[in-house]
Amino acid sequence: MSNQSVFTLPEGARLAPDDFHRAARLLLQKTGIVLPPHKKEMAELRLSAQATRVGMDAIGQFLDMLEQDANSPHWADFISTFTINHTAFFRELHHFEVLAQFARTRPKPLHVWSCACSTGEEAYSIAMTLRETTREAGVSILATDIDSQAVHQAEQGIYRHDRLASVPPAYLQKYFQRGIGPREGLTRVKPVLCEMIDFQVLNLLSPSWPKTRFDAIFCRNAMIYFDKSTQARLLERFARVLKPGGLLFVGHSENFTHLTTAFRLKGKTVYVVI
Repeated sequence: MSNQSVFTLPEGARLAPDDFHRAARLLLQKTGIVLPPHKKEMAELRLSAQATRVGMDAIGQFLDMLEQDANSPHWADFISTFTINHTAFFRELHHFEVLAQFARTRPKPLHVWSCACSTGEEAYSIAMTLRETTREAGVSILATDIDSQAVHQAEQGIYRHDRLASVPPAYLQKYFQRGIGPREGLTRVKPVLCEMIDFQVLNLLSPSWPKTRFDAIFCRNAMIYFDKSTQARLLERFARVLKPGGLLFVGHSENFTHLTTAFRLKGKTVYVVI
């Protein structure tokens, strides 16, 4: 007989028969994110931890609280449970090459929106690209995400040094400051980049979007979590806030040519508004 113990959740902390469907419905209503059935075990573990943190004995009680209070501060933790903050500096490098070429001839000032900015790597990569390309001519970057915890981390601009492996060495020296002493192993983004970016928490399903019109929007690997009708609505909204000839950058596995007539494919996962 093995002496290894198997971790099991206490009965009250497990998902009741309808809890997963309730959690999926609440997530869809609040964020547009579709929670697939294979996420049930993950949902159980994370929702159990959340219920325990707020002093509740059952996941159902936690979901009851969310249903009864649309303004509960615990919504932020609930949403963070199901958002995936997988990102990296200069991820999909060809996008930044396209952005640099686009920025060289685009009238200034230049406005760019990173609308699923996660922990900030994408926004800072945009900032470095545009600062190098435009030689500091008027550039502003709006970086938003539904996950308030990720946005807070992005604003801090502090990363483990191993997270910077994809940053060109010249940019590391120019735009980052390595920690020493108790901060050894950490690296901070220099103010010159931070000053270019306005970080905000924003739900893409919110009726209140930025009033700015943008030259380019990065929405990469975010819409894959929405259903087709939500994707189509978002694409139409993106088209309305882009300037003529503006670009939409999407994820490597995303293709929306069949969902909208507002954009035409310009290149690999890059669309131009018509």
